[in-house]
Amino acid sequence: MSQKGGITRRHYLAATGAGALAATFGVKPAAALETVRQGYQTNMWGMPTYYLLRSGLLEKHGIKFEEFAVPSGNLTMQQMVARQVDMGTYAGPSFAIGHDKGGLLAIAMIEYVGKTARVMARKDLNITKIEQLKGLKVANQTGSSTGNIFVDQIAPKAGLKKGDYQEVRMNVDDMVAALAAKTVDAMANVEPYNAIAEADGLAVTVSEYSQFDKLPVFMAATPDFVQKNPETVVAYLKAWLEVANDFKSKPDKVADTVYSFFESKGFKMSKDTFAKALARVEVQPGWPTDLVPYMQEQSEILLKENKIKAVPDWSKALRTEFLKQASA
Repeated sequence: MSQKGGITRRHYLAATGAGALAATFGVKPAAALETVRQGYQTNMWGMPTYYLLRSGLLEKHGIKFEEFAVPSGNLTMQQMVARQVDMGTYAGPSFAIGHDKGGLLAIAMIEYVGKTARVMARKDLNITKIEQLKGLKVANQTGSSTGNIFVDQIAPKAGLKKGDYQEVRMNVDDMVAALAAKTVDAMANVEPYNAIAEADGLAVTVSEYSQFDKLPVFMAATPDFVQKNPETVVAYLKAWLEVANDFKSKPDKVADTVYSFFESKGFKMSKDTFAKALARVEVQPGWPTDLVPYMQEQSEILLKENKIKAVPDWSKALRTEFLKQASA
Protein backbone atom coordinates (compact mmCIF):
# COMPACT_ATOMS: atom_id res chain seq x y z
CA MET A 1 0.00 0.00 0.00
CA SER A 2 1.42 3.36 -0.99
CA GLN A 3 1.98 5.84 1.82
CA LYS A 4 2.36 9.60 1.77
CA GLY A 5 5.82 10.45 3.03
CA GLY A 6 6.70 13.33 5.37
CA ILE A 7 8.06 16.59 3.94
CA THR A 8 11.70 17.28 4.82
CA ARG A 9 13.23 20.77 4.99
CA ARG A 10 14.97 20.08 1.67
CA HIS A 11 11.65 19.09 0.05
CA TYR A 12 10.03 22.20 1.51
CA LEU A 13 12.74 24.52 0.18
CA ALA A 14 12.62 22.85 -3.22
CA ALA A 15 8.85 23.22 -3.35
CA THR A 16 8.82 26.86 -2.22
CA GLY A 17 11.71 27.64 -4.57
CA ALA A 18 9.81 26.14 -7.49
CA GLY A 19 6.75 28.14 -6.48
CA ALA A 20 8.78 31.35 -6.36
CA LEU A 21 10.25 30.69 -9.81
CA ALA A 22 6.81 29.94 -11.18
CA ALA A 23 5.49 33.20 -9.74
CA THR A 24 8.44 35.13 -11.15
CA PHE A 25 7.97 33.83 -14.69
CA GLY A 26 4.18 33.73 -14.60
CA VAL A 27 4.04 29.94 -14.86
CA LYS A 28 1.27 28.13 -12.98
CA PRO A 29 2.78 25.17 -11.04
CA ALA A 30 1.25 21.78 -11.88
CA ALA A 31 -1.42 20.68 -9.42
CA ALA A 32 -0.54 17.62 -7.36
CA LEU A 33 -2.60 14.61 -8.35
CA GLU A 34 -4.91 13.04 -5.80
CA THR A 35 -4.15 9.68 -4.16
CA VAL A 36 -6.48 7.01 -5.56
CA ARG A 37 -8.16 4.55 -3.21
CA GLN A 38 -8.28 1.60 -5.60
CA GLY A 39 -10.63 -1.34 -5.14
CA TYR A 40 -10.30 -4.59 -7.10
CA GLN A 41 -11.49 -8.19 -6.96
CA THR A 42 -9.02 -11.00 -6.34
CA ASN A 43 -10.34 -13.18 -9.16
CA MET A 44 -9.05 -12.86 -12.72
CA TRP A 45 -11.30 -9.88 -13.47
CA GLY A 46 -9.32 -7.77 -11.02
CA MET A 47 -5.87 -8.91 -12.11
CA PRO A 48 -5.35 -6.24 -14.79
CA THR A 49 -5.91 -3.73 -11.97
CA TYR A 50 -3.54 -5.66 -9.72
CA TYR A 51 -0.95 -5.52 -12.49
CA LEU A 52 -1.54 -1.76 -12.81
CA LEU A 53 -0.75 -1.35 -9.11
CA ARG A 54 2.44 -3.44 -9.35
CA SER A 55 3.72 -2.16 -12.71
CA GLY A 56 4.97 1.24 -11.57
CA LEU A 57 2.84 2.90 -14.27
CA LEU A 58 0.71 4.88 -11.81
CA GLU A 59 3.83 6.29 -10.18
CA LYS A 60 5.18 7.10 -13.63
CA HIS A 61 2.13 9.30 -14.18
CA GLY A 62 2.41 10.95 -10.76
CA ILE A 63 -0.32 9.00 -8.97
CA LYS A 64 -0.12 7.46 -5.49
CA PHE A 65 -2.62 4.81 -4.44
CA GLU A 66 -4.06 2.77 -1.61
CA GLU A 67 -5.43 -0.66 -2.47
CA PHE A 68 -8.52 -2.51 -1.25
CA ALA A 69 -8.80 -6.15 -2.36
CA VAL A 70 -12.08 -8.11 -2.06
CA PRO A 71 -13.32 -11.47 -3.45
CA SER A 72 -15.69 -9.99 -6.06
CA GLY A 73 -16.46 -6.69 -7.76
CA ASN A 74 -19.92 -6.22 -6.26
CA LEU A 75 -18.19 -5.81 -2.87
CA THR A 76 -15.98 -3.08 -4.34
CA MET A 77 -19.14 -1.46 -5.71
CA GLN A 78 -20.67 -1.47 -2.23
CA GLN A 79 -17.50 0.10 -0.79
CA MET A 80 -17.75 2.83 -3.43
CA VAL A 81 -21.42 3.48 -2.71
CA ALA A 82 -20.33 3.95 0.93
CA ARG A 83 -17.50 6.24 -0.33
CA GLN A 84 -14.80 4.03 1.22
CA VAL A 85 -13.09 3.52 -2.17
CA ASP A 86 -12.65 5.92 -5.12
CA MET A 87 -12.30 3.53 -8.07
CA GLY A 88 -13.03 -0.09 -8.81
CA THR A 89 -13.76 -2.69 -11.48
CA TYR A 90 -16.91 -4.69 -12.09
CA ALA A 91 -19.14 -5.85 -14.92
CA GLY A 92 -22.22 -4.13 -16.33
CA PRO A 93 -24.91 -5.39 -13.93
CA SER A 94 -22.92 -4.36 -10.83
CA PHE A 95 -22.15 -0.99 -12.41
CA ALA A 96 -25.83 -0.33 -13.14
CA ILE A 97 -26.69 -1.18 -9.52
CA GLY A 98 -23.86 1.03 -8.24
CA HIS A 99 -25.01 3.95 -10.38
CA ASP A 100 -28.56 3.45 -9.13
CA LYS A 101 -27.57 3.27 -5.45
CA GLY A 102 -24.64 5.67 -5.33
CA GLY A 103 -24.41 7.67 -8.56
CA LEU A 104 -21.22 5.84 -9.56
CA LEU A 105 -19.73 6.77 -12.95
CA ALA A 106 -17.86 4.70 -15.54
CA ILE A 107 -14.63 6.33 -16.76
CA ALA A 108 -13.75 3.51 -19.20
CA MET A 109 -14.59 0.02 -20.26
CA ILE A 110 -11.29 -1.70 -19.60
CA GLU A 111 -11.71 -5.38 -20.47
CA TYR A 112 -13.91 -8.21 -21.71
CA VAL A 113 -14.13 -11.20 -19.37
CA GLY A 114 -16.92 -13.34 -20.86
CA LYS A 115 -14.39 -16.07 -21.64
CA THR A 116 -13.29 -16.22 -17.99
CA ALA A 117 -16.72 -17.10 -16.54
CA ARG A 118 -18.20 -20.57 -16.68
CA VAL A 119 -20.85 -22.75 -15.09
CA MET A 120 -19.01 -25.89 -13.99
CA ALA A 121 -20.30 -29.13 -12.47
CA ARG A 122 -18.62 -31.92 -10.53
CA LYS A 123 -16.98 -34.33 -12.93
CA ASP A 124 -18.44 -37.42 -11.23
CA LEU A 125 -22.02 -36.25 -11.94
CA ASN A 126 -21.66 -36.41 -15.75
CA ILE A 127 -23.62 -33.19 -16.25
CA THR A 128 -23.46 -31.67 -19.74
CA LYS A 129 -26.44 -29.25 -19.81
CA ILE A 130 -27.69 -26.44 -17.58
CA GLU A 131 -31.15 -28.05 -17.31
CA GLN A 132 -29.53 -31.02 -15.56
CA LEU A 133 -28.82 -28.75 -12.56
CA LYS A 134 -32.48 -29.03 -11.55
CA GLY A 135 -32.70 -30.06 -7.91
CA LEU A 136 -28.93 -29.71 -7.39
CA LYS A 137 -26.82 -27.38 -5.23
CA VAL A 138 -25.21 -24.55 -7.23
CA ALA A 139 -22.54 -22.35 -5.61
CA ASN A 140 -23.12 -18.73 -6.52
CA GLN A 141 -21.74 -15.39 -5.32
CA THR A 142 -25.14 -13.77 -4.91
CA GLY A 143 -25.27 -10.14 -6.01
CA SER A 144 -22.19 -10.38 -8.23
CA SER A 145 -22.42 -9.88 -11.99
CA THR A 146 -21.73 -13.57 -12.61
CA GLY A 147 -24.36 -14.42 -10.02
CA ASN A 148 -26.97 -12.11 -11.55
CA ILE A 149 -26.30 -13.34 -15.10
CA PHE A 150 -26.61 -16.98 -14.05
CA VAL A 151 -29.87 -16.44 -12.14
CA ASP A 152 -31.48 -13.92 -14.53
CA GLN A 153 -30.28 -15.18 -17.93
CA ILE A 154 -28.42 -18.49 -18.17
CA ALA A 155 -30.68 -20.59 -15.93
CA PRO A 156 -34.00 -19.20 -17.33
CA LYS A 157 -32.87 -19.84 -20.92
CA ALA A 158 -32.43 -23.48 -19.91
CA GLY A 159 -35.93 -23.53 -18.40
CA LEU A 160 -34.75 -23.23 -14.77
CA LYS A 161 -36.39 -20.69 -12.50
CA LYS A 162 -35.49 -19.77 -8.92
CA GLY A 163 -36.33 -22.71 -6.71
CA ASP A 164 -35.64 -25.30 -9.38
CA TYR A 165 -32.07 -25.55 -8.01
CA GLN A 166 -30.63 -24.81 -4.59
CA GLU A 167 -28.49 -21.67 -4.68
CA VAL A 168 -25.64 -21.96 -2.18
CA ARG A 169 -24.25 -18.51 -1.44
CA MET A 170 -20.48 -18.29 -1.14
CA ASN A 171 -17.46 -16.33 -2.32
CA VAL A 172 -15.89 -17.44 -5.60
CA ASP A 173 -12.60 -18.29 -3.88
CA ASP A 174 -14.34 -20.88 -1.67
CA MET A 175 -16.13 -22.76 -4.46
CA VAL A 176 -13.38 -25.15 -5.57
CA ALA A 177 -12.99 -26.45 -2.01
CA ALA A 178 -16.78 -26.89 -1.81
CA LEU A 179 -16.73 -28.94 -5.04
CA ALA A 180 -13.89 -31.08 -3.66
CA ALA A 181 -15.83 -31.66 -0.44
CA LYS A 182 -18.99 -32.42 -2.48
CA THR A 183 -21.01 -29.90 -0.47
CA VAL A 184 -22.09 -28.36 -3.82
CA ASP A 185 -22.75 -29.97 -7.18
CA ALA A 186 -21.90 -27.07 -9.47
CA MET A 187 -20.63 -23.49 -9.45
CA ALA A 188 -20.98 -20.25 -11.37
CA ASN A 189 -17.40 -19.06 -11.20
CA VAL A 190 -14.54 -17.16 -12.81
CA GLU A 191 -10.85 -17.69 -13.50
CA PRO A 192 -8.50 -18.84 -12.17
CA TYR A 193 -10.83 -20.98 -10.04
CA ASN A 194 -12.37 -22.67 -13.09
CA ALA A 195 -8.93 -23.60 -14.43
CA ILE A 196 -7.90 -24.93 -10.99
CA ALA A 197 -11.02 -27.11 -10.72
CA GLU A 198 -10.45 -28.39 -14.25
CA ALA A 199 -6.74 -29.10 -13.78
CA ASP A 200 -7.44 -30.94 -10.50
CA GLY A 201 -10.02 -33.15 -12.22
CA LEU A 202 -12.84 -31.88 -10.00
CA ALA A 203 -15.15 -30.24 -12.54
CA VAL A 204 -16.14 -29.95 -16.18
CA THR A 205 -17.57 -27.01 -18.10
CA VAL A 206 -21.34 -27.02 -18.55
CA SER A 207 -21.68 -23.56 -20.09
CA GLU A 208 -19.43 -20.62 -20.96
CA TYR A 209 -20.71 -17.13 -20.21
CA SER A 210 -19.27 -15.85 -23.50
CA GLN A 211 -22.10 -17.68 -25.28
CA PHE A 212 -24.52 -15.33 -23.53
CA ASP A 213 -22.48 -12.26 -22.69
CA LYS A 214 -19.06 -10.80 -23.62
CA LEU A 215 -19.07 -9.33 -20.10
CA PRO A 216 -17.48 -5.90 -20.48
CA VAL A 217 -15.88 -4.73 -17.24
CA PHE A 218 -15.88 -1.05 -16.31
CA MET A 219 -13.50 1.05 -14.31
CA ALA A 220 -15.92 3.04 -12.21
CA ALA A 221 -15.34 6.05 -9.99
CA THR A 222 -17.35 7.91 -7.40
CA PRO A 223 -18.93 11.14 -8.67
CA ASP A 224 -17.18 13.06 -5.88
CA PHE A 225 -13.74 11.92 -7.03
CA VAL A 226 -14.46 12.65 -10.71
CA GLN A 227 -15.77 16.13 -10.00
CA LYS A 228 -12.88 17.13 -7.74
CA ASN A 229 -9.99 15.41 -9.57
CA PRO A 230 -10.43 15.39 -13.38
CA GLU A 231 -6.65 15.73 -13.93
CA THR A 232 -6.04 12.62 -11.82
CA VAL A 233 -8.66 10.68 -13.78
CA VAL A 234 -6.96 11.52 -17.10
CA ALA A 235 -3.47 10.64 -15.80
CA TYR A 236 -4.87 7.41 -14.34
CA LEU A 237 -6.32 6.39 -17.70
CA LYS A 238 -3.00 7.13 -19.42
CA ALA A 239 -1.50 4.48 -17.15
CA TRP A 240 -4.31 2.09 -18.14
CA LEU A 241 -3.51 2.52 -21.83
CA GLU A 242 0.05 1.42 -21.03
CA VAL A 243 -1.28 -1.57 -19.08
CA ALA A 244 -3.23 -2.65 -22.18
CA ASN A 245 -0.04 -2.39 -24.22
CA ASP A 246 1.82 -4.57 -21.70
CA PHE A 247 -0.89 -7.25 -21.92
CA LYS A 248 -0.33 -7.37 -25.67
CA SER A 249 3.43 -6.91 -25.93
CA LYS A 250 4.71 -8.27 -22.59
CA PRO A 251 2.41 -11.21 -21.74
CA ASP A 252 5.17 -13.09 -19.88
CA LYS A 253 5.89 -10.12 -17.60
CA VAL A 254 2.17 -9.70 -16.90
CA ALA A 255 1.69 -13.43 -16.24
CA ASP A 256 4.64 -13.56 -13.82
CA THR A 257 3.34 -10.55 -11.87
CA VAL A 258 -0.19 -11.92 -11.56
CA TYR A 259 0.91 -15.51 -10.94
CA SER A 260 2.92 -14.33 -7.93
CA PHE A 261 -0.29 -12.95 -6.40
CA PHE A 262 -2.13 -16.29 -6.49
CA GLU A 263 0.99 -18.16 -5.45
CA SER A 264 1.28 -15.91 -2.38
CA LYS A 265 -2.32 -16.82 -1.48
CA GLY A 266 -1.47 -20.52 -1.44
CA PHE A 267 -3.09 -21.53 -4.73
CA LYS A 268 -1.47 -24.53 -6.37
CA MET A 269 -1.48 -24.45 -10.14
CA SER A 270 1.08 -24.74 -12.90
CA LYS A 271 2.22 -21.63 -14.71
CA ASP A 272 0.89 -23.14 -17.93
CA THR A 273 -2.61 -23.59 -16.45
CA PHE A 274 -2.48 -20.08 -15.07
CA ALA A 275 -1.31 -18.53 -18.35
CA LYS A 276 -4.25 -20.13 -20.16
CA ALA A 277 -6.66 -18.70 -17.57
CA LEU A 278 -5.13 -15.22 -17.83
CA ALA A 279 -5.30 -15.33 -21.64
CA ARG A 280 -9.10 -15.44 -21.33
CA VAL A 281 -9.04 -11.79 -20.16
CA GLU A 282 -9.14 -9.29 -23.05
CA VAL A 283 -7.74 -5.94 -21.88
CA GLN A 284 -8.73 -3.15 -24.26
CA PRO A 285 -9.69 0.19 -22.67
CA GLY A 286 -12.23 1.99 -24.83
CA TRP A 287 -15.85 2.84 -25.51
CA PRO A 288 -17.16 0.27 -28.04
CA THR A 289 -20.19 1.34 -30.07
CA ASP A 290 -22.33 -1.58 -28.88
CA LEU A 291 -21.86 -0.76 -25.20
CA VAL A 292 -24.93 1.45 -24.64
CA PRO A 293 -27.38 -1.05 -26.24
CA TYR A 294 -25.78 -3.80 -24.13
CA MET A 295 -26.07 -1.79 -20.91
CA GLN A 296 -29.65 -0.81 -21.77
CA GLU A 297 -30.57 -4.49 -22.08
CA GLN A 298 -28.79 -5.45 -18.84
CA SER A 299 -30.44 -2.60 -16.95
CA GLU A 300 -33.91 -3.50 -18.21
CA ILE A 301 -33.35 -7.02 -16.82
CA LEU A 302 -32.29 -5.55 -13.46
CA LEU A 303 -35.27 -3.20 -13.46
CA LYS A 304 -37.65 -6.10 -14.12
CA GLU A 305 -36.04 -7.99 -11.20
CA ASN A 306 -36.47 -4.88 -8.95
CA LYS A 307 -32.69 -4.62 -8.48
CA ILE A 308 -32.58 -0.99 -9.68
CA LYS A 309 -35.19 1.78 -9.52
CA ALA A 310 -34.63 3.15 -13.03
CA VAL A 311 -32.55 2.58 -16.16
CA PRO A 312 -29.57 5.00 -16.04
CA ASP A 313 -29.17 7.99 -18.35
CA TRP A 314 -26.12 6.73 -20.24
CA SER A 315 -25.03 10.21 -21.33
CA LYS A 316 -24.44 10.93 -17.63
CA ALA A 317 -23.40 7.51 -16.33
CA LEU A 318 -20.71 6.80 -18.96
CA ARG A 319 -18.09 9.57 -18.84
CA THR A 320 -16.31 9.07 -22.15
CA GLU A 321 -14.41 12.37 -22.23
CA PHE A 322 -11.59 11.35 -19.88
CA LEU A 323 -10.33 8.43 -21.98
CA LYS A 324 -10.46 10.64 -25.08
CA GLN A 325 -8.21 13.15 -23.31
CA ALA A 326 -5.87 10.38 -22.11
CA SER A 327 -5.62 9.00 -25.66
CA ALA A 328 -4.96 12.39 -27.29
